[in-house]
Amino acid sequence: MLALPPLAAEAIFNIGSFTVTNTYINSTLTVVLFVIVGFLVKRNVKEVPRGIQNFFESIIELLLGYFDQVTGDRKKSLKFFPLIGSLFLFILVSNWLGILPGVGSIGIHKVVHGELEFIPLFRPANTDLNLTLAMAITGVLLSHIIGIFTIGFFKYFNKFVKLADVWHAFKSKKVMTVFTAFVEVGVGFLEVISEVAKMLSLSLRLFGNIFAGEVLLTVLAGIIAYVIPLPFLALELLVGLIQATVFSLLVLTYITVATMPVHGHSEKAKAH
Repeated sequence: MLALPPLAAEAIFNIGSFTVTNTYINSTLTVVLFVIVGFLVKRNVKEVPRGIQNFFESIIELLLGYFDQVTGDRKKSLKFFPLIGSLFLFILVSNWLGILPGVGSIGIHKVVHGELEFIPLFRPANTDLNLTLAMAITGVLLSHIIGIFTIGFFKYFNKFVKLADVWHAFKSKKVMTVFTAFVEVGVGFLEVISEVAKMLSLSLRLFGNIFAGEVLLTVLAGIIAYVIPLPFLALELLVGLIQATVFSLLVLTYITVATMPVHGHSEKAKAH
């Protein structure tokens, strides 16, 4: 009977003060795989694509088609593709590597808290909340950075702390306009809270789904020795694809919204 995986990633060895966990090994394998495939594709790039180059170009075109549905602009899709495409492929491949034979079953025995425990050498990378939270924080922060560079710091800052709207409202000398401006200041603070909520929801959604799949496969492996029903493996393949798609498209949505022009009272006043 295999033990249920713990919530935290397990340490395999240390390099100085740096702890290498089993989830870190899987994420590193994903990166190494990308480097190898990227090198092979680049070395065989032809003006007329064929073979593996044609395969990857079709994947790029497919992803850009989905990105266009979010951005509504092929130029924006191409601009954001290096970040969002890399995020999607990293999550997808690391999810799929996590269901390969040997993941969770090949490991070492270590003494932990005075007891001999089995520690798997490989574990799905996204069952580590540190990784999913890091990707979520990076994605949300980059959306703000890109938004600042696109529409300007003060206009973007006014989206959250609407001091400029209050100033223009006082200049208008209209009671309802001033009241509306103060309400929007409160809404701006709620926007700040929602940005933190984005990070938590992104990371917990990905972590929860992949961890649940790991637990399910572990339980099945314990009940049915050496045989895991293929439908559940197929389901995990689908879950891995869906979670990679949801995570990456949500980050793309955040970036797209962040780069949209911000209209305040000053713009509305000029319009009237």
